[in-house]
Amino acid sequence: METAGYTALARQSGLLREMQVIANNIANANTTGFRQEGVIFSEYITSGDDVNSISMAQGRIHNTSFIQGELEPTGGMYDLAVEGDGFFLVGTPNGERLTRAGAFSPSAEGTLVNSDGYPVLDAGGAPIFVPPGGVQLAVSQDGTISSEGRPIGQVGVVQPIDSLAMVREGSQLFNAEAGFEPVENPRVMQGFTEASNVDPILQMARMVEVQRAYELGQSFSEREDQRIRDALKAFVK
Repeated sequence: METAGYTALARQSGLLREMQVIANNIANANTTGFRQEGVIFSEYITSGDDVNSISMAQGRIHNTSFIQGELEPTGGMYDLAVEGDGFFLVGTPNGERLTRAGAFSPSAEGTLVNSDGYPVLDAGGAPIFVPPGGVQLAVSQDGTISSEGRPIGQVGVVQPIDSLAMVREGSQLFNAEAGFEPVENPRVMQGFTEASNVDPILQMARMVEVQRAYELGQSFSEREDQRIRDALKAFVK
């Protein structure tokens, strides 16, 4: 394959990856706490002289948008949302993870859990227990949970030390590989959940652009293939 073929293949591969990311964004437009992703194209340059060196673009880096999603009122006693910076802390079989999805509920054992059944943790990494029997709970803006006026725990609100080192796990969880720290003066809203920050209209428009670019690249590859075939036929003759 000649240089033009490799370049076209690299471009098509990046566009296909971006199309997959866009499709995933659209599919999660109604997923609570979902963070929109994009693709960053980087340049790859091979070493060589001025004649043999080559530069190609590769779309390998996923960029996550942490723009605040709309806070939707639910009236749920256990539903929480973070306004501004910060993530809730949950415990998973693979360790502590961060999430913006605050649709919580009490488990049969009395532990506050997320939609996947993972326990919600306080700032110290301990599970939060809520009293049984439908006792009314109040959650203050700093995450302190009170039952009948008595504090019984505090929801951990943390922020990653390096947001670029965050690794997405599924649609709602992030692994802060560089670590995390408590948020000073968090703003927790009870009776709300944060919607996805995906803009479906913009994502659909971008999908059309990527599809057209992919079709253009496919057309170029077909013409280049035909050019090489014609050249080989002429050489054989």
